[in-house]
Amino acid sequence: MRLSRPADGVLQVTLSRPDLMNRVDEGFHSEMIAVLRDVADDRSVRAVVLASTGKVFSAGGDFDLMRLAHSNVAARQRIVDDGRRLVDALLSIPQPVVAAVHGAAIGVGATIVLLCDAVVAARGATIADTHVAVGLVAGDGGCVAWPHAAGMLRARRYLLTGDSLDATTAYGFGLVTDLVDAPEEVLPLALDIAGRMAARAPLAVQGTKRALNRLAAQRAGEVLDLSFALEQQTLASEDLLEGIAAFQERRVPEFRGR
Repeated sequence: MRLSRPADGVLQVTLSRPDLMNRVDEGFHSEMIAVLRDVADDRSVRAVVLASTGKVFSAGGDFDLMRLAHSNVAARQRIVDDGRRLVDALLSIPQPVVAAVHGAAIGVGATIVLLCDAVVAARGATIADTHVAVGLVAGDGGCVAWPHAAGMLRARRYLLTGDSLDATTAYGFGLVTDLVDAPEEVLPLALDIAGRMAARAPLAVQGTKRALNRLAAQRAGEVLDLSFALEQQTLASEDLLEGIAAFQERRVPEFRGR
């Protein structure tokens, strides 16, 4: 993860493991949580841009970690605890965060994007929560982020199928705030929006953000503990192993509900 200061008051956080498609493993969780907590206490940062490198924004959860969690109770608990800390950090940071989505944002990668304050995306980008496609409950914030961004009915439609949304459709649904034609246009616009946020009175901007955070946290408090507990159960399921195998073998999974 790279940190830079492209403009006064603006911090750019860049996911920098393109060879791993910026997947979310234990190292990612720890690093992202630490960055968000440090930024929250840094008065020199007035806005954040969350960007990425490589072909995708983030491919989501790490399959090796999921397999480990399937057979290891402690690993399952770590995943849930780390996921909760990450969502809490995103819901409590006082500075506005702008996501720069040049490629696919999948699973928990989509959750991170949808918990930001503005989402700039290229038309060729996609957003999907594919938890159910690999046998998992969408418990790492998907049940909070999707209804909050797109409304309950559309959240149900896409969380229960794992279907992907192209950025143009996501823009129409409210999951993307700013749409551009090409990937190379994403970061400049995200930086421009963050710069405009950073130029406003910080007490006003951060006070507004704290109030919005309270609304999101209230929704999270209603469902997050349950969704993480249910996801933890499915991490131990045989359907998870089948879902991962089917994805990697490019075949239709045969889920058996166990």
